[in-house]
Amino acid sequence: MWSRRNVLQLPALLQAGKSAPASDREYWVATLHRIAEPVLVNLSQGKLRANMPVEATHHNEADRRLYTYLEAIGRLLTGIAPWLESGSSEGPEGDLRRRYADLARASIRSAVDPVSPDFMNFSHGAQPVVDAAFLAQAVLRAPTELWKKLDSTTQANLIKALHATRVIRPAFNNWLLFAATIEACLCRIGEDWDRMRVDYAVRQHDEWYKGDGLYGDGPAFHWDYYNSFVIHPMLLEVLDAVSAADKSWNSLRDPMLQRAKRYAAIQERLISPEGAYPAIGRSLAYRFGAFQALALMALRKQLPESMSPEQVRCALTAVIKRSIEAPGTFDNNGWLSVGLCGHQPSIGESYISTGSLYLCSTGLLPLGLPRDDPFWSGPPKKWTAQEIYSGEDVPADHAIS
Repeated sequence: MWSRRNVLQLPALLQAGKSAPASDREYWVATLHRIAEPVLVNLSQGKLRANMPVEATHHNEADRRLYTYLEAIGRLLTGIAPWLESGSSEGPEGDLRRRYADLARASIRSAVDPVSPDFMNFSHGAQPVVDAAFLAQAVLRAPTELWKKLDSTTQANLIKALHATRVIRPAFNNWLLFAATIEACLCRIGEDWDRMRVDYAVRQHDEWYKGDGLYGDGPAFHWDYYNSFVIHPMLLEVLDAVSAADKSWNSLRDPMLQRAKRYAAIQERLISPEGAYPAIGRSLAYRFGAFQALALMALRKQLPESMSPEQVRCALTAVIKRSIEAPGTFDNNGWLSVGLCGHQPSIGESYISTGSLYLCSTGLLPLGLPRDDPFWSGPPKKWTAQEIYSGEDVPADHAIS
């Protein structure tokens, strides 16, 4: 069985909870290490199915085993991909990044190799289109480390796996973007891709726009974090991926970017002075992955002009600490457990299992920025809620049209 004894002994600055990191970045890297280690080590060795527990709090473990392993790797890699692609190449962090890039490629090999004990389900049931899309999004975010450096057999197997998802009809909601993201990835890597799946998803979401940076999840508006978990990130990155191949969607790029900026401003204001945020809507067990949209805009250096990268770093660090350090967040062997702040099984919906939880990694996207970027190098700065509730005079907030 996997246990924490299997974790490579790294310098103290990479051991979250063992000693105080010297900087926010080192804390984030330590958090990434803590989350990623068991998934990457086990899957790279073909042992994920054997060793990863499957916590399914609605007594549907057998069903979730069909999907949870692809969930774990797709969701983990989409969050850490920018760091794998562009993170530090020096010191302990650089050593860890190189090691994890190797493990990530080996993990993809295990996931798509038909003779691997960890060969994953890409076509049975509906769920695989979701997590194949997160894996495809990871490739879009790290095309060198997670595509070009794959061996040719693994590349061919990955293409077959992505094609296999086409038998799945996505639901009439944010799931349209999962099909579109898979096709966008195929476009980016030079394979045949289905423009109709992209066009349908992008134009339908444009119709579902409700105003002030918020899309409906389908025709209706849902007060949850799916604008961040899926909608804004995938809309922007799908359009990025296909823009060179087809100009017909370019008129939507700037409006969708402006909406994403507004949503990032809203997200930053949702973070309380203590690093808490409203526990509203479904999928709260994705923890600080709820702030993927804000993290992505920081990574893209497209934050609203009203906020600085330093304040976003400090706000996100507070959220990450509030969640990741809660007792019970990890089980005794280092795997994530169901919950938002600790182990809270009742917070998990019927589609939640252990693999689902690794979407929290998307809150770490800014690790793809270099150490000398202002996001990391700038001095600590209060975020908006801290400014307001300490009595500072803060400009009024305004909606966008």
